[in-house]
Amino acid sequence: MIRWQNLWRFIPLLGLILLLSGCGDDTISALKPRGPVARDQLFLMELSFIIMLLVVVVVFALYIYVLIRFRKKKGEKDIIPKQVEGSHTLEIIWTVVPVILLLILAVPTVQYTFKLLEDHRDNEDALHVKVTAHAFWWQFEYPTLGINTAQDLVIPTGKKIAFELTASDVKHSFWVPSLGGKMDTNPGLTNVYYLEADDADVFLGKCAELCGASHALMDFKVVSKEPAAFDQWVANMKKPASIPADVKAGEQIFKDNCLSCHAVNAQGLGAGPNLNGFASREKIAGILPHNDEMLKQWIKDPQSVKPGAKMPGFYEGAPNTDKALKDQEINELVKYLNSLKLPQ
Repeated sequence: MIRWQNLWRFIPLLGLILLLSGCGDDTISALKPRGPVARDQLFLMELSFIIMLLVVVVVFALYIYVLIRFRKKKGEKDIIPKQVEGSHTLEIIWTVVPVILLLILAVPTVQYTFKLLEDHRDNEDALHVKVTAHAFWWQFEYPTLGINTAQDLVIPTGKKIAFELTASDVKHSFWVPSLGGKMDTNPGLTNVYYLEADDADVFLGKCAELCGASHALMDFKVVSKEPAAFDQWVANMKKPASIPADVKAGEQIFKDNCLSCHAVNAQGLGAGPNLNGFASREKIAGILPHNDEMLKQWIKDPQSVKPGAKMPGFYEGAPNTDKALKDQEINELVKYLNSLKLPQ
């Protein structure tokens, strides 16, 4: 009796669960697919859920029926129920039915598994993208277009994107929930799969494999554009940046301290993210709002933002660097980085 009286304590928890179940973001939800791959995977989830729900309903219905039908009735003396042993009909039913349910689940699962793992890298109608995971950022290469970029993956709508995935350090996992399931990125190995976006939007991506201190901060974006807008983006990426005269001091500071790791042209690759078109990105380091204060904080002390990141800090006494930048130098560097906008 005391147990039942204490159940009221769980009412706030139930209310919180119901409240949080209404939270979500269309751009990072596997339950709201925005592409054919995600829809196929959601179909398999729904099929599995329906089968499991059917089994649960039948089992609980039989359980409740037995409890009511064979309960001890008022006035009955303690008696041993009639013992029934063996029923060929029941044995066939509870053997055949699960086999049928497993086949209903297994056949489409195997079919879609092979379908969704098709290699489209040689498909002329697909866009080939090489993804390299780093601690803790993402590098995107477009081999057929001659473009390298980071953090923002730009793709055309209505076209298969053939991914070639690897990692430079430890195991990571590439995941864009709204467009499809996750795929591991392993150092020294290459995994392939493909995604496709229905319409133009911005989708959030995550690393889905615990990979270090800043695993939870290893975010990226997938920006899907209409084909014409995507072609224009490609053209803009290949245009040389126009550097204003008033940021030349910051450009020199960048060359002296950052150019060994960061490229600022469409083709360049380095130990750090390619910064071509950096000022056109909405986020700094994939997570910070793009404004001057956040950029200064990132340059001065990256470890305060992403613990374990390989970028050295530029404050006095920072590890892994032999040169600190003065506040004025950081201000000049920020002005230069904010000039790296894509040409229009």
